[in-house]
Amino acid sequence: MEFIIITGQSGSGKSQTINVLEDSGFFCIDNMPPQLIPKFAELCGENGSIEKIAIVTDIRGGSLFLELLDNIGQLKDHNINAKILFVSAEHEEIKRRYKETRRKHPLLDIAEGDIDKAIDAEYDILTPIRQAADYFIDTTHMTTNNLREAVRNLFVENVTDTLLISCVSFGFMHGIPAESDLVFDVRCMPNPYHVPELREFTGLDQCVQDFVMSYEVSRELRTKMFDMIDFLLPQYIAEGKSQLNIAIGCTGGRHRSVTYTEQLYKHLSENGYKVRILHRDVNKRKK
Repeated sequence: MEFIIITGQSGSGKSQTINVLEDSGFFCIDNMPPQLIPKFAELCGENGSIEKIAIVTDIRGGSLFLELLDNIGQLKDHNINAKILFVSAEHEEIKRRYKETRRKHPLLDIAEGDIDKAIDAEYDILTPIRQAADYFIDTTHMTTNNLREAVRNLFVENVTDTLLISCVSFGFMHGIPAESDLVFDVRCMPNPYHVPELREFTGLDQCVQDFVMSYEVSRELRTKMFDMIDFLLPQYIAEGKSQLNIAIGCTGGRHRSVTYTEQLYKHLSENGYKVRILHRDVNKRKK
């Protein structure tokens, strides 16, 4: 079980960090009191279905947070090798972020409303945890994309796991899927609907797929379409996109679009992407 404990300075970017891990397949919890971490880890170990866990715990837990290192020690007593990721930023940058967001620092009341004293007080409290940390990320000069890349480099073995691709076939006569990011129109390809013995079959049937792909123009379109998608996917991943919906449409959504969507799903799966497939209109009939 991979067990990551994310902590660090308030305003340093811990929430963004855990969002990246959640998009990468980690089971994530934000703002868990340290005392609950050992029991939670034990339950996850008994369950067996959760292999990657990330938890944010920080000064919001008040005095309970001071026992974090002792609680991590309990994990190791149970053979759970928890790793600490410490997220930080420079004093002036944290101050700027709080001013920009107008959020309240957790120690502001203790510091009698002085944001500089609150930041310094938290820094002192966190010193022992910072010294015990396994990983560090300083977000002072990072953009959101820089932070995503840094987290992925530390914890994501396969960057394709950070993007979930939905391949959807549809019929234009029923409307384009509203959530589509990329839409391909294959209505210009040879249509099995006009072949009487194929009309009642769909693109899920081999006979229809064989008919559509028996034409050179169909195969050429497939090559060009897949080349374009193969080029775009790494760009989407680098930009930080976590979900991508690719829609392929024909007239009714039963033959050509289903054929191309099936082949795209196979192509992306073979290239290591997380893919799901939906044939929205395959069972609908022309009115």
